[in-house]
Amino acid sequence: MRHVGFLRNVNQGQRGQPSTDDVRDAFAEGGATEVVPFQTNGTIVFEADDPALVIERAVGALVVRGHDRDGFWMPLSQVAEIVDGHAAAADASRRELTLHAGGRIDLDDHAVITEATKRRCVILATGDGWAVTANERDRESNATPAIERIIAAPATSRGLPTLVRLIDRFAPDTSA
Repeated sequence: MRHVGFLRNVNQGQRGQPSTDDVRDAFAEGGATEVVPFQTNGTIVFEADDPALVIERAVGALVVRGHDRDGFWMPLSQVAEIVDGHAAAADASRRELTLHAGGRIDLDDHAVITEATKRRCVILATGDGWAVTANERDRESNATPAIERIIAAPATSRGLPTLVRLIDRFAPDTSA
């Protein structure tokens, strides 16, 4: 099954960051097959029967290489469903998907609403380990700090336009 790995705080090729080869090799060592980095932000498409184990091992392999990063994953099909549900929105360019290890965020919790508002974003949808947010302004990325503050744990986000390109490239064409 095809999955998407999301490494936190990665800018491949920059000084002090893991290289594309580091990331690809770490995933392969973690047991993934058909490992394809997407862009340079730590987004990786891969095949695996146990993606949670692959992420755990890939993160460990990066630590050995001197790059301590958090990692998350989601099935490509689920990313496609989320993209499909948000790509046509008028504010789609300001939306982000955030992955985290904090369970499901309660959209009605006053503290959640307050924190998101402080960070100039609104949480639109959540699931187990993910949230979709909309930033108040173009070219801002406020989801990661908002979600990290809400769950008190690491998170990582990708803009919806990036995910649309990812789905265009990797998701199978289901129209017939």
